[in-house]
Amino acid sequence: MEALKTLLKELLLIDSSTQDGANQAVEFCGTWLIEQGCNVSLLENNGCKMLLCEIGEGSETVVFNGHVDVVSGKKSQFLPVEKNGRMYGRGSADMKAGIAAMMFAVSRLKNETLGVKIQLQIVSDEEIGGYNCTGYLVDNGHTGDFAICSEPTQLGIALQAKGVLHMDIEVAGKAAHGSRPWEGENAIANAWELYGEICGLPFLKDHTEFYPAPSVNLAKINGGEVYNKVPDLCTMSLDIRYLPGQKTEQIIRQIDDITNGKLIIKVAGAPVETKKENVYIHKLSSIVEKHTGIPARYFGQHGSADTHFFASKGIPAIEFGPSGANWHGDEEYVEIQSLYTYLTMLEDFARAF
Repeated sequence: MEALKTLLKELLLIDSSTQDGANQAVEFCGTWLIEQGCNVSLLENNGCKMLLCEIGEGSETVVFNGHVDVVSGKKSQFLPVEKNGRMYGRGSADMKAGIAAMMFAVSRLKNETLGVKIQLQIVSDEEIGGYNCTGYLVDNGHTGDFAICSEPTQLGIALQAKGVLHMDIEVAGKAAHGSRPWEGENAIANAWELYGEICGLPFLKDHTEFYPAPSVNLAKINGGEVYNKVPDLCTMSLDIRYLPGQKTEQIIRQIDDITNGKLIIKVAGAPVETKKENVYIHKLSSIVEKHTGIPARYFGQHGSADTHFFASKGIPAIEFGPSGANWHGDEEYVEIQSLYTYLTMLEDFARAF
């Protein structure tokens, strides 16, 4: 397993927090896979690189999907450190460990007779939306019957993920001299009042098995020009994470009904809702239980991952990856033993068909 750890370290040394760096990481992965005797296809869309590598045969296809791009980090975070059974570094948990395990699994399984096709997808833009890579691949038919995105899940199975709705709301007011605010109408104050009303809307009172409620984040607010003028326009930006089963149109309608402002939809990503009863979940769950000694843990993710591109096409998708912590923060790490366990789980899953 030292070779797997070495592969992870080499990936962590690449600063893939920029598109150029992420493209470099994709190229590194392609070179490594080719050196292991795998067939690799490199693709590019809008300056974003990605690769495909397929093994096995059969009527079913399972997608192993992962991203090499990471959020920004301190220079020291791109120098991997192994300590107390953990590998520290930017992207160690999110999600270069998962990528390394998927690459290693594909390289070791390539000459085996499998009853399923495994399609490895390595992409470079998940952290900025995923539309140029996984979105592009899915739209162009690079799909399967089941997809695993190797996000860090502590070896649990994330069956669901909230939908994401990013919107700007332009709220109007009336300009006046700053010394006579009663003669105007403050657009910033109007926006703040509207935000409070939005937080009381019916869609935020829903709940499901995995989620106590949706969420609304007031991400940005921009209004006003100078001190001595009552602002007559304010733009409020919201990040709404809604539940499986809820509809984007209904949320937008509820917000539109209580404002005279202009709504501008920036991003709308569907929720993920893979069923526990799915045949692929049954196969994977038994493997997780075999290697952990406890029943598989099911849960829902609050954030959004590239799983939603598959879900939008009706393809069951999950997040499933090794254990770690502090992704997007300082002291990000992956538990090395969980990485080894994860690799074995992926291999057993591929052999289970």
